[in-house]
Amino acid sequence: MATPAVRYLVFDVEGVADMALVARQRYAGQALDDRAALERFRRELFERYENDLVPYTYQIPAAVGVAKVAADFTLLDVAVLDEPEYRPHVMTEQFWRGWTKYKQPTLVSFHGRAFDLPVLELAAFRYGLRLPTWFQGGKGNSRGRFNSESHFDVEEFLTNFGATRFTGGLNLSANLLGKPGRMIGQDDRVQDMWLAGRRDEISQLCRWDVLDTYFVFLRSRVLVGQMTLDDERERVQGARTWLEARAEQQAAYRQYLEHWGDWANPWAEPEAAEKSKSGKKGAR
Repeated sequence: MATPAVRYLVFDVEGVADMALVARQRYAGQALDDRAALERFRRELFERYENDLVPYTYQIPAAVGVAKVAADFTLLDVAVLDEPEYRPHVMTEQFWRGWTKYKQPTLVSFHGRAFDLPVLELAAFRYGLRLPTWFQGGKGNSRGRFNSESHFDVEEFLTNFGATRFTGGLNLSANLLGKPGRMIGQDDRVQDMWLAGRRDEISQLCRWDVLDTYFVFLRSRVLVGQMTLDDERERVQGARTWLEARAEQQAAYRQYLEHWGDWANPWAEPEAAEKSKSGKKGAR
């Protein structure tokens, strides 16, 4: 049986600061080493904004995760690019080459319009990649904010393109559906994990975010009428089976399944709804 064509690429980017760039651009001539420059920049950001997140213009990809999804929304595969080397230029090139190879599938993200996609575009600029189809062609204006055939940002969809603030983000969205959301502590910043050499944990986090985004994307298809709840349940169960088949080799999938919860359907018979609730395994 032929493998179904890839119709959607669900993706997530975990970024970290380019410390040398921060030192060179922000503190030239001040005798700060790269790490000290980053620490100073983060302090200044926190003092001003009460948030030390480094702007994406100073960031490079630390992990890029993608899920291949068929036209009927079946999960086909999940991967973190250039694992375990995690070279930013290689991850960037593989992402854009894959988008071209699979005939420009719709990119799907959560908050990707404001962060993940700009990081990957700026990385392509930095590393000298040619992306004529993305910037000049594709499905109409590929980069147009309202072109959901090119890029579907679930957060923008849920907020009517920024009309509201989506407090809680992907973590909340996934939790609404019983899925784990972020399993690493909220105080565990990707930047600090990267500085501590915890590259594989960042990769795990990226896989979890891709899976959460996939399940949230499925529910959005129910909302717009492209799927029924029965269709969604079938795709969710198919994804779980896919994860279970690979859990022995991939720790990220084992942990995800350990925190898996099934959505409690309020439209089901009371006995079935109660059974669904009791079947949750540590979902938050």
